[in-house]
Amino acid sequence: MSIQKERKMHFKSPRFFLNLKQTVLFSILILSLPLHGQWWPPRDPEGTVDFKSSNLPIILIDTDGRRIEDEPRITVDMAIIDNGPGKRNQVTDHPGAYQGKIAIEQRGTSSSSYPKKQYRFETQDSLGENLNVSLLGLPRENDWILNAPYNDESLIRNALAYRISNAIGRYAARTRFCELVLNGDYRGLYILMEKIKRDKNRIDIAEMDADDTAGDSLTGGYIIKIDRADQDDFSWRSAKRQPYVCEYPKADDITTEQKNYIKGFIDRFEQAMSEDWTADPRPEFLDIIDLDAFVDHFIVNEFTKNIDAYRLSAFLFKDRDSRGGRLVAGPVWDMNLSMANAFYEEDFDLVEGWEVDHRLRKPWDGDFLPFWWEKLGHDPVFETPAKARWQDLRGKTLHRDSVFAVIDEMVAYTAEARVRNFEKWPGVLDGASYESKIERLKNWITARLAWIDANIGSLSSSSPSVEDAPVAGDFFLYPGRPNPFNAATVIAYRLPSGGRVTASVYDATGRRIRVLFDQYQQAGIQVVVWDGTDDEHRQAATGTYLIRIRTGNRSATGKLLLLR
Repeated sequence: MSIQKERKMHFKSPRFFLNLKQTVLFSILILSLPLHGQWWPPRDPEGTVDFKSSNLPIILIDTDGRRIEDEPRITVDMAIIDNGPGKRNQVTDHPGAYQGKIAIEQRGTSSSSYPKKQYRFETQDSLGENLNVSLLGLPRENDWILNAPYNDESLIRNALAYRISNAIGRYAARTRFCELVLNGDYRGLYILMEKIKRDKNRIDIAEMDADDTAGDSLTGGYIIKIDRADQDDFSWRSAKRQPYVCEYPKADDITTEQKNYIKGFIDRFEQAMSEDWTADPRPEFLDIIDLDAFVDHFIVNEFTKNIDAYRLSAFLFKDRDSRGGRLVAGPVWDMNLSMANAFYEEDFDLVEGWEVDHRLRKPWDGDFLPFWWEKLGHDPVFETPAKARWQDLRGKTLHRDSVFAVIDEMVAYTAEARVRNFEKWPGVLDGASYESKIERLKNWITARLAWIDANIGSLSSSSPSVEDAPVAGDFFLYPGRPNPFNAATVIAYRLPSGGRVTASVYDATGRRIRVLFDQYQQAGIQVVVWDGTDDEHRQAATGTYLIRIRTGNRSATGKLLLLR
């Protein structure tokens, strides 16, 4: 993928000196306004794109020559130009939408390697304190995200998924398309969005204080994240060994009593989810979770086939018992890799299958789904409301024409900006037209809706059961992926203990054609790749082959289909 080189041009704000009288008058004026800072007219960008105006809001950030890193945040100037619906925004217009200080840093894990960076920032007052403001019509807050749709060639997947979630009544981050200029350099089309946070306009749960250590106030609210933990997070492994991160209260604020409460609540939840439900007319977990919220979370993630669903950037929250107190799934988050877009090539355009079966499809992936999602997703207790909810939504929000109408609206609104965006970042289109990418997205949505229509009623029977997955500690050979294959296939297997392992390939007659390795390996999930060649590095012919993994006195054999 060819990415044109970035050229950065730093510009500085004009500095004005005021006499004492002017300073006093100016200070009184500023203190009476909700916006802070001084407007600087930007120079025309001298990078690869000649950007002067847009139908979208324009965000300008001036770092005074400093680089924005992942950490620490730096305080910089930000201005937003938004003259209102139907009005043109010029980069030289006065920034009536916002003008002031922000504390900004890079965000993202895998996306941090992309040339088009993402950012998180806080709006601040003149003293450096958090300042709640409304940006581009979004509810007042101080924590914000500048999402950079880079590996999503449609530019709209996040915004589309969040719009759908909100439309079915489940809060997701609200979004606004905009264009970003950083230090005079045009950076492309961005999405201003809300950060997931406890707030009356975001996740509306009770606020926790240090004195909420007993009684009803101890029971909520909490926001839990299933994801890789940062060093400063309060994170733990449950009694069932599932990792969790407490997103709210933050590690610096949460008390010992609150830590013990939420850990105990999760353990109770997981114990209820691990019990045998078949003989119980009303399983205990139904009194712990908001089943309707879990159903809706399942539907949005499965409709979009979000490859990180349930296991990364996955949220849960719990309010106080006096305000319901059940565990709620959501909000959905980070949907760039969804709707035919994926990380692994074999998953591109994949229509079939449930993402709740991710562990069965990719056992070598260390970021496993929680066991309770696997069990719940294929249980009749869940299947019945999931089918009813799906059928209801298919006549409204998830009707194909309704989804396409939202896509068409977003495509039309960003039409002008995306030309500049792909002039700045042409590589992601890979020589294809944008129109072909949207057609691909729509074709996939049509097929995905049809597949779920045909399979939503058989979640508990036709889909792979979690009982088919290996028990931790067993020796087990997983199916090759992809299979059938052409160039190469990946075979994963679980070793209960370290030892000498041999992996061999046999043809349909039982003749061994390839020894892939014969070596000592550690316990755990291991992976071997077969590229379709024999020991002489000759291409094997189309046909059926067997892969055999042997360790000690145990062996397992799997079938592979090679297509040339």
